[in-house]
Amino acid sequence: MRILGHRPQRTLRTTVEVSGTGFLTGEHVTLRLVPAPEDHGVIFHRTDLPGLPAIPAHVRHVTGTSRRTTLGHAPREVGLVEHVLSALGGMRVDNCLVEVDAPEAPGMDGSAGAFTEAIIRAGVLKQSGSRPIMGVDRMTCIRAGNATLTLHPATNTGLLLSYILDYGSLSPIPRQMHTMEHSPEAYHSELSWCRTFLLREEADALLQQGLGSRTTLADLLVFSRHGVEGNRLRFGNEPARHKMLDLIGDINLLGFDLAGHLVGCRSGHPLNVELGRQMVRQQVESSLDPPRLMPLQRFRRAA
Repeated sequence: MRILGHRPQRTLRTTVEVSGTGFLTGEHVTLRLVPAPEDHGVIFHRTDLPGLPAIPAHVRHVTGTSRRTTLGHAPREVGLVEHVLSALGGMRVDNCLVEVDAPEAPGMDGSAGAFTEAIIRAGVLKQSGSRPIMGVDRMTCIRAGNATLTLHPATNTGLLLSYILDYGSLSPIPRQMHTMEHSPEAYHSELSWCRTFLLREEADALLQQGLGSRTTLADLLVFSRHGVEGNRLRFGNEPARHKMLDLIGDINLLGFDLAGHLVGCRSGHPLNVELGRQMVRQQVESSLDPPRLMPLQRFRRAA
């Protein structure tokens, strides 16, 4: 990893609140996004627990990646954070205190749209601190089975995202892809309202586990062999776009911006977080490298 540039850190202009039903608990959840000083990062506070325990939104605090991203350890944990983190990362809000009164963020409609609109209402403020933009010198690929997540070297300080969704010819979800240059404007218009999706058998299995008891077909996309049940797609490739939305949320756990071309194929939270862990390890290792000494001959000329 190497630093390719910097940009100004950003926070919210004012506090804003989002409320809704938790997908996991079925309880009413209130989440507040609060402005924070530079170099604060994103930190969750469980306001329903004694002492208001703080859980930093960093990859080293990830404790679960099964169908969602979870930070911290029970009972001081918070799950389903990826859509909140996606909205913050997508709109480039680097410093924010996230207050939540439950062990999960509100599910809303299964997208990051409500959080994104809340950020727009609050407004974004540039700060004096800088946030590094980092890239790799050579291609880095994480693989698990037939799923891959690959970061290609950067040609500038921007991030190009591509996602390929392909569950095979027998899947009710057709093969699809999406590519996007990352910017707050593109995130808002192309990704923020793309919803969580799952297969009918997956939905039934979650219900048998006691999860999602108050979630309806209007809250997310459930696919059967007949297509989407009780709902309509907002984009023809909405599932691929939602995967990209999740990816932006998970890479927001790095603490710095990525540059290059990030390509996901059938990947999800486990690979997203594993790539993040590798990037952070590489960042630490590169910062520990001894300084390169000027060649003796060149040094003498400079002297």
